[in-house]
Amino acid sequence: MQHPSNGRPPRYPTSLGTSDASTITLLGHDLAGELMGQVGFGELALWLVTQRRPEPGEVRVFEAVLVALADHGFTPTAIAARLTYLSAPDSVQGALAAGLLGGGSRFLGVTEDCGAFLHEVVAGHAGRLPDDSDEEGWNALALETVRAARAGRRLVPGLGHPVHKVRDPRTPVLLRIAEENGHKGPHLRLFEAVGRVHPQVLGRTLPLNGAGVCGAALADLGLPVGLLRGFALLARAAGLLGHIAEEQRSPLGMDVYLSVDRNAEYVSPQHPTRQPTKE
Repeated sequence: MQHPSNGRPPRYPTSLGTSDASTITLLGHDLAGELMGQVGFGELALWLVTQRRPEPGEVRVFEAVLVALADHGFTPTAIAARLTYLSAPDSVQGALAAGLLGGGSRFLGVTEDCGAFLHEVVAGHAGRLPDDSDEEGWNALALETVRAARAGRRLVPGLGHPVHKVRDPRTPVLLRIAEENGHKGPHLRLFEAVGRVHPQVLGRTLPLNGAGVCGAALADLGLPVGLLRGFALLARAAGLLGHIAEEQRSPLGMDVYLSVDRNAEYVSPQHPTRQPTKE
């Protein structure tokens, strides 16, 4: 950017999009003539972030991740979106934003947390990683990783799920799609090995969380770990829009509100353990 003190107007460079009176340019291509109807939304989203057109295998893995993260039922994010729509039906954007704002460390955030955790290990062993076919080598690295996390009183992100106690059904499918498309890289291989060896350290067997596998898959696509939560939110936006549409067709936000309101019990701040008399 040039400073305005030189007499010229400031400049704000971007390699994404621009427009004039008759054309719209996106990523160096004519939007109407070269992209619309020829590029899928998932491909475009990946292209926008990486600034290069992804190859088909990358798109297939990326879109599988988006589908895996789109919706998971009545999670807090979905409830927040529905209740916000109940309160302000004139603000679809507010309801959608409310749901997205709820994507954090407990819901959706595991995608980024797991990807970042694995990336720290992978980057720290650059040049010394096992070969793809060396399962024992990956097991040894995973065992070292889990033991170090345990010693540091850190949780291993992506281990366990509040609903899928034995196996997250998304996990084997994502691993298979990544393998089929040549994008099962070190992050996925390490996380898969964590799934094999962690019982030796933790004394119990936990499933590999599908959202965590999504983070590993995105990291194997070379995407910045600091943006992984953004991709989870991109996926969940579709699910939240579905919840808002269903709320318009078959409202239940009022039932949720009334259920909480009618079953609330007031506890005096002076006697927090005393149960109030019900009328």
